[in-house]
Amino acid sequence: MYEHDKVFIDGAWVPSAGKGAIDVINPATEEVIGHIPNGTAEDVDRAARAARAAFPAWAATPKEERGKYIQRLQEGLGARMQEIGKVVSQEMGMPMTLSVMVQAGLPAMVMGSYTTILENYAFEEPLGSSLIVREPVGVVGCITPWNYPLHQIVAKVAPALAAGCTVVLKPSEVAPLNAFILAEIIEEVGLPAGVFNLVTGTGPIVGEAIAAHPEINMVSFTGSTAAGKRVSEVASQTVKRVALELGGKSPFIILDDANLADAVKAGVGNCYINSGQTCIAWTRMLVPRDKQDEIVALVKDAAEAYTPGDPFAPTTRLGPLVSKTQQDRVRSYIEKGIAEGATLVTGGPEQPEGLDKGYFVKPTVFSNVTNDMTIAREEIFGPVLSILPYDDEEDAIRIANDTIYGLHAGVYSADKARATRVAKRIDAGQVTVNDGSFNPMAPFGGFKQSGHGRELGVLGLEEFLEVKALML
Repeated sequence: MYEHDKVFIDGAWVPSAGKGAIDVINPATEEVIGHIPNGTAEDVDRAARAARAAFPAWAATPKEERGKYIQRLQEGLGARMQEIGKVVSQEMGMPMTLSVMVQAGLPAMVMGSYTTILENYAFEEPLGSSLIVREPVGVVGCITPWNYPLHQIVAKVAPALAAGCTVVLKPSEVAPLNAFILAEIIEEVGLPAGVFNLVTGTGPIVGEAIAAHPEINMVSFTGSTAAGKRVSEVASQTVKRVALELGGKSPFIILDDANLADAVKAGVGNCYINSGQTCIAWTRMLVPRDKQDEIVALVKDAAEAYTPGDPFAPTTRLGPLVSKTQQDRVRSYIEKGIAEGATLVTGGPEQPEGLDKGYFVKPTVFSNVTNDMTIAREEIFGPVLSILPYDDEEDAIRIANDTIYGLHAGVYSADKARATRVAKRIDAGQVTVNDGSFNPMAPFGGFKQSGHGRELGVLGLEEFLEVKALML
């Protein structure tokens, strides 16, 4: 049982002003595994004022010193990777074999990347007769989701600290335990008091208080598009800078010259990682109409190999969804897909056989999907893949871009130059070409209603900087 009865404010673990606690539930067993404080606006006020008081000294700290702190944070994360992987598997359900690599390894990698970026980044540069100066934006409120909880925290906190900003963090109350590990590491490395503050609680209380607080200069939010609109609305009252990484309905175009077996393996794997609870999941597989039947057969075999089960069992490839609410939501979309006339290839809304407990959903595939169906337009956030046929390359690009979202996409072809040409025409912040690998130094963010702003790499650092021109 993970018991946390304090929040981290001004360098110390202190009681929350809130009286209650929030249960943390293991989605594979439906059992309570921990408790965290149900924080309040008063907690946010204390944290924001601590961050404001700490800001001048931290902003004036040489970048080399900030880099040393970040390096020590990376080392601390690296030393606790097994523990972090276990905790995240318990609180949100990713299979342990992946969790150590993704949920623990990726945050450590991203944290370390900002040591390198700081070494090479020029905060001042001449431009003709002027001097262009980049300064930290101030106090940053970070509001993060539950699906890749520590990675999303680090993707905000690391560049904010590197830029010279101070931070108030509200992690998701659904998967918050990993954030306490980070706070413990921050305390151990001796980050100055007030530079990092952790307040747990719900979005309507703690999240809104962060977005509204006059001492917070910027909000960086990752979550649903609906919640992002609310953050923007509240933050606008104090004219804060807002960075949003929101939903997606990512297309994966299999071009007619692709190796179908390789393309299907890549597409299904991307859709089902983390049980489909991934904002960049390729949930719309666009396939040549004359090859749809062949591809559907390959997809069915691939999907049925994703065995749901205990996240700590070595054979499990698909963990549970994070909560009963999420399970009900995903099942309702599957039922809607059937009702709207899509062909159910495999899966369905029923509980997987042999799993009486846990928020599991069968790996599900629909074919003969049209882009006006609900399952093709709305973000489901579960292991549900829609296969949509297209007539030619132009038709594929049209369907890919026929969405309010623009976060991610994929293109697969035997001709990399052709795939790259198509990728450039897709309205998305990132597009993977064939087996392109993840690059933690490349910027990440969305077009359209997938948000604005960029995370990771140099552009991720610059989100937290103001630009000043000195006319000399």
